Amino acid sequence: MKNICIFTGARPNFIKVAPLIRAIERTENCQYQLVYAGTADDPTLEPSLFSDLQIQRPDVFLGVDCENLNELTGRVMAEFERYLEQHETDTVIVVDDLASTMAAAIVTKKRGLRLAHLVAGTRSFDISMPKEINRLVIDGLSDLLFTAGVGSSSIATREGAENHKIYMVGNILMDTLRYNHDRWTRPACLDGIEDGRYLVFTINRKALLADEDNLKRMLAAVSEVAGDIPVIAPLRGRALETVKILNSQFSSQRHTLEERILNSLSYLDFGYLTSHAMGIITDSGNVAEEATFNHVPCITLNSYTEHNETVKLGTNVLVGEDADKLRSALKEMVSGQWKASSLPDRWDGRTAERIVQILMA
Repeated sequence: MKNICIFTGARPNFIKVAPLIRAIERTENCQYQLVYAGTADDPTLEPSLFSDLQIQRPDVFLGVDCENLNELTGRVMAEFERYLEQHETDTVIVVDDLASTMAAAIVTKKRGLRLAHLVAGTRSFDISMPKEINRLVIDGLSDLLFTAGVGSSSIATREGAENHKIYMVGNILMDTLRYNHDRWTRPACLDGIEDGRYLVFTINRKALLADEDNLKRMLAAVSEVAGDIPVIAPLRGRALETVKILNSQFSSQRHTLEERILNSLSYLDFGYLTSHAMGIITDSGNVAEEATFNHVPCITLNSYTEHNETVKLGTNVLVGEDADKLRSALKEMVSGQWKASSLPDRWDGRTAERIVQILMA
């Protein structure tokens, strides 16, 4: 019997591990436990998330809740080591590049267990970013590197990973999209709006939110170019409050986002919203990847992407944090002059199946 621990550190991780959980549940002689670094009452883990994804809540909550990344790393290491002491485990699967992910990876290898990294080989090549350090550490420790594409596999190879450790399994986000394709629910915010006749705007990056003057210029660009096209902006926390305040500062203009800024949606509502949009403006790599799968034009407010396939083959265009570039790209989007796109190799919704086959070999 294989005993697998699936470690998660934040809400987006659950969207990626949901297909893996379903694949394991269909596999004989394999069992798992789902572990979450945070607390059971984490407000980002709304009850609908797990029902929407059709998975159970985590089996174990480590209960770590703090802002300082170094403190968080130490506390997760202590709590996760305690977990591994109490639960028989053959393989630990970690996701993405959080500080908690790195902490779990370090503890796993110190205990001599097999470590698998889901979404390995992603790089910004900016060592000043904390997540870049996390990525380097996690990939360096991992026994199995599950990559989403050729580019990520090449990065892992160049950094010294042995070929037998690297598996290009595809993008597991596509598994979740494929599984939920017929389960999307049309959100109430689209009442009176036709599919394909609205834009979606999301933002979450701390650096973008911190530069309020520049963010205000970008919001003005979106408002100006969108004109009468509705812009739906489902946001949470600091992003919601910041965008509301900045938007109100130019509310005297003819077009604003004012009536379209709303609280974040459930997973199934958000899936419908983004898959039926005219286009998307976002700073989220996950949203950009999903846009490529759905063949929806996407503008990313960043100078790099973890998965360059979304730019080379997909629907994604990078504009950095430049309001003028955003305005120019958005004009092409609303005029229907977007580039042609195709799906990257193995972004076919069967990534979880490949992973489980490798784990059971």
